Amino acid sequence: MCISKKILKTLLVTFLSISFANAEGSEKFVPIMPGVKSIDITLNGQSFTIQRNQDIKNKISDLYNITARGVPQPMVVAKGVETIGELEFLDYMKKAQTDSSIAIIDTRTPGWFARLRIPGALNVPYTNFNNRDDAIDVMEDYMGVFIKDDDSLDFSKAKTLVLYCNGYWCGQTPAMIKNAKQSLLTLGYPASKIKYYRGGMQAWTSLGYTVAGSAAK
Repeated sequence: MCISKKILKTLLVTFLSISFANAEGSEKFVPIMPGVKSIDITLNGQSFTIQRNQDIKNKISDLYNITARGVPQPMVVAKGVETIGELEFLDYMKKAQTDSSIAIIDTRTPGWFARLRIPGALNVPYTNFNNRDDAIDVMEDYMGVFIKDDDSLDFSKAKTLVLYCNGYWCGQTPAMIKNAKQSLLTLGYPASKIKYYRGGMQAWTSLGYTVAGSAAK
């Protein structure tokens, strides 16, 4: 074995050893966050445990192993909209258990949602925002928006939306936020109450986090 291969093998073994142990080293596991193996969540009538796949040989879902899909999305999808990562997403999930002003929403079409999704998320397809009446209906049903007597929209009780789709290359969440004909921002939804999990299912599955759906392992 050449020196470079020996070095790579040593580094890989070291990395796996570090990643597969908690802070105290008393139990080996793949951590969901530093020192934490899993968290229990009850959300939208579902109870589940979020953790990473504990098999160190586990591979990403076949649904997300193709690199030629879509177009890379910007890190900042729109002014005032915050882009978040996995730990922030998990924090919102935990808060949403007791805080009804937070909505965890999968913006993809129903087929994607049925195959593989983050547990506890509501499916509100971005396609609803191609039509004003449909957009208003889902905002009333899921997002805390009301219609005033003069037909204008009342966002005073608008929920904090935590939105995701397929990932870095997927345009479904950006469409709901700003690109659809009747997008959230076009209709006046407060940008400060929109959180964009840009990594989406691509990042979620790449880390081995718990998933639900017909394609779940």
